Amino acid sequence: MPMSLSRSLRRGFRLGQLGSIRALFGHCSDDIAVESTSSVANYSLRRASMAGSGSRDLLGRSHWRNDHVLDAVFGESDDLSCSIGWNRQLKNRGHGDSDYAYCLLDLRRRSCKDNPFVVGAGLRAFHSSSLLLRAAGAASDLSFHGSESSEVSTDQKIMSDRPLKLISGSCYLPHPDKEATGGEDAYFLCLDEQVIGLADGVGQWAESGVNAGQYSRELMANAVAVIQEEPKDSIDPARVLEKAYSRTKAKGSSTACIIALTSQGLRAVNLGDSGFTVIRDGCTIFRSPVQQHAFNMPYQLQSGGTSDLPSSGQVFTIPVEPGDVIVAATDGLFDNLYSNDITAVVVHGVRARFEPQVIAQKIAALARQRALDKNRQTPYSTAAQDAGFRVYGGKLDDITVIVSCIAPNNL
Repeated sequence: MPMSLSRSLRRGFRLGQLGSIRALFGHCSDDIAVESTSSVANYSLRRASMAGSGSRDLLGRSHWRNDHVLDAVFGESDDLSCSIGWNRQLKNRGHGDSDYAYCLLDLRRRSCKDNPFVVGAGLRAFHSSSLLLRAAGAASDLSFHGSESSEVSTDQKIMSDRPLKLISGSCYLPHPDKEATGGEDAYFLCLDEQVIGLADGVGQWAESGVNAGQYSRELMANAVAVIQEEPKDSIDPARVLEKAYSRTKAKGSSTACIIALTSQGLRAVNLGDSGFTVIRDGCTIFRSPVQQHAFNMPYQLQSGGTSDLPSSGQVFTIPVEPGDVIVAATDGLFDNLYSNDITAVVVHGVRARFEPQVIAQKIAALARQRALDKNRQTPYSTAAQDAGFRVYGGKLDDITVIVSCIAPNNL
């Protein structure tokens, strides 16, 4: 039985969760300008079983007005923006001049500018061929297992026929005490397939001697493998999560969120207290609900034990338009920033023509700033107080932020 709730609160762990492994594929996109539109999205929700006071979705318009947020993030003392380190190994697979990038996360936090992919730390246990992706400028593609793909032209045609595309950037800030092990969050960006995903492993497993980063990394790596196997015109995030979960054998547990841009709009599955928001025309038009059994006890996937199942996740289909911005994140963001705070940073970033990666950095930097503030009211302290706990300030945690802009496919 996991530690008591009060003990878990003091340690910043989520009761009942266990482990992660962190698989990342990151991308630094070119700067873009997006045009905002004003209609409100509708969404369909299936398998929406929820528990806890935080399990309410937000659909509507939440206008941003917070000058202090903008001063903190875009002021002259802008030294909190994060960066991701890179250790790129180019592998020539015997296909002429084709270069393929196999990248491992460098735990030193340096700029990721101009690097097309990043793969998270801890993936050395996986075969490199399973992690091989097409680097920018490659002359030909490889299938997921390294052989020539006869379906490349078909897949490329499917993608080119879509009216919209995702332009994504990301930022990851591990907990300061967990930088040496890479933290416990995991994420990926599948650029060609237009799919993003993230997972938040549970640090409480460390008490049992389990690396709390392994489960989420393996889960996300398996999700990428499944996506590579799926037909490019019919990627179903719920099916991807189900298959990835069945393949994940590492000890531990994790939340999960997978989002795909399809011809039907944005399709997503979310389980636990990670999640995403959709911002349009300066307003938050959608926020995925938190799934938790009680305060600080989110739904989670676990290998080889009693846990929630992928079928417990909430499934969404949300119409999107050019100019919409999706912010997907682990609870290290949502515990420390309110929706208005996030929207304020996004709106200012879009108006300043920042690329998605820079916006993600700004959001993560502000969340870390709030996490260290012991006097400010935060979503985490509000929820704790509502549950009867005397908790103040933010919650220091791993922070993963993915920002994706919806753009016309002809840009």
